[in-house]
Amino acid sequence: MASPSPESARFFVALLPPQPVQDAITAIKQDVERRFGSKAALRSPPHITLQPPFEWPLERLDELQHHLHRFAGQQRPIPIVLEGFSAFPPRVIYVDVHQTAALMAIQPALISHLDTHCGLRQGYRAGAHRRTPWPFTPHVTVGFRDLAPAAFHQAWAEFEHRPFSADFEVPTLTLLRHDGQVWQIFSEQPLGAPKP
Repeated sequence: MASPSPESARFFVALLPPQPVQDAITAIKQDVERRFGSKAALRSPPHITLQPPFEWPLERLDELQHHLHRFAGQQRPIPIVLEGFSAFPPRVIYVDVHQTAALMAIQPALISHLDTHCGLRQGYRAGAHRRTPWPFTPHVTVGFRDLAPAAFHQAWAEFEHRPFSADFEVPTLTLLRHDGQVWQIFSEQPLGAPKP
């Protein structure tokens, strides 16, 4: 008889903007909920996902934290530029993120690190002869999959040309955990390598 599987939780790894930028984006999410009926984006702090959500056994949390800490210590803080809005029609509207070299390099490096050291296969396209990471389109969601198509078109007509800009440096890698209702910050690992 198989033993019960160990208790696990859902996690993901992201870059979070500084609090004033989070507050500005949260206000936009609240506006989208109030006017267009999409509240799912409010279930997590504003973020750029690097490692999509995955299940992880709670008894192996120290291992996950160790490998995230090791990875983060080998990186540099990531400069981020947010500019305007974009969309994944017909449901998702997001703050657009410039695809800078540093940002586009850290995501596949993290996916590979977690695959190699933790056996975490999520983040890869299945079925290919050689596993390749899912295409990475950095974004900060403000209207999520619960945005009805009609509401999406109404909202997008407004957001398509709406200005928004921010630039900042992210000094930590953030692990978020789902508590059954919303995503909460679980731990932060400093991006530690000094600038050359």
